Amino acid sequence: MADETIGIVGAGIVGLATGREIALRRPGTRVVVFEKERTVAVHQTGHNSGVVHAGIYYAPGSLKADLCVRGVPLLREYCQERGIPYREIGKLVMAVREDELGRMEGLYERAGNNHVPDLRKVSKEEIRELEPNAGGIAALHSPRTAITDYPAVARGFAKDIEDSGGEVRLGFAVTSITNVPGGIEVASGQDRVKVDRLLLCAGLQSDSVAKLAQDKQEPRIVPFRGEYMLLKPEKTDLVNGLIYPVPDPRYPFLGVHFTPRVDGSVEVGPNAVLALAKEGYSLGKVSVRDLAALAAYPGAWKMAAQHWRTGIKEYRGSLSTAAFMKDAKLYVPGVGPADVVRGGAGVRAQALDRDGTLVDDFRIHQVGRITAVRNAPSPAATASMAIAEHVAAAVFGDGSAS
Repeated sequence: MADETIGIVGAGIVGLATGREIALRRPGTRVVVFEKERTVAVHQTGHNSGVVHAGIYYAPGSLKADLCVRGVPLLREYCQERGIPYREIGKLVMAVREDELGRMEGLYERAGNNHVPDLRKVSKEEIRELEPNAGGIAALHSPRTAITDYPAVARGFAKDIEDSGGEVRLGFAVTSITNVPGGIEVASGQDRVKVDRLLLCAGLQSDSVAKLAQDKQEPRIVPFRGEYMLLKPEKTDLVNGLIYPVPDPRYPFLGVHFTPRVDGSVEVGPNAVLALAKEGYSLGKVSVRDLAALAAYPGAWKMAAQHWRTGIKEYRGSLSTAAFMKDAKLYVPGVGPADVVRGGAGVRAQALDRDGTLVDDFRIHQVGRITAVRNAPSPAATASMAIAEHVAAAVFGDGSAS
């Protein structure tokens, strides 16, 4: 299959990692990435908190678990080779109430099944040794959990594609995908490009782009905005590493946590509120088209019936700094509303099935010559290079890895 042209829709970290993998795996294959924005990594990748997850949370045997654990050493080596920051600052997954201890124990067993390296249980006293300002009665410590700069990684992948003879076509908003003799025609208005095979890695727009490719309607994307606070500079030394809550298995989000960044700042958050547009990074961004599509989808109403109480709580945090910081104070008691300022926000592309189920695992569809990544939530950035191997093997049907 040398000398083929492989098209990829989406210049986020997953699309770019996949393009790079194909270029490495199949020399002579030309990769063309189509991106509607004027630069790469604008959306989920560009708003990522930078955490390199170790694989603690994910169901053993799931794609998330397997590809996260596989992806970490690939990403670490890439960052080291390219001089991109990669710092193993460690993570505490902390129980603050007695009723969380059972869930924490289950998480420890799950992480063991996922072969998470060097994970250990720590006591209240050991928590204080690692994080003198933290609360908590017990925790799991993952010393290998790291932080990095995912936009820089994505830019590196884009350069690798171009260095291999490929192209990243910016400002190319895909408006149609058409099967033609011998391939697929990808169009942006009157601009048309023929490719032999096409990969869809469109993130927040994955269901809309998949519709152009005649893929099935489910899952649909529900956009959840995650808003962050920033510790004031004089307070950042209160936190050494990542501090996370024990997650609630009924809900796909991890809860408010403390995240040091490679630039020295420390984020608190995120909450998770329904965004009013797929790219709705602020309260004022509303898309009537996106809302109408969501309202017409039965799964959205079933989801709302299941999670409306949690949604109300999350919106309170969106509107009130005091409400936002209420849970955060359980983990670092010395931090309050006066110690933070409003930070940025990201939007998570949460896939939703017709029955109202929030899709948890990665989901990839094959439609003839088209491969569609329909769900790639966290830890997709961590796992991006392993996802790329998995998708490339599916495309070429050889099971090989570079």
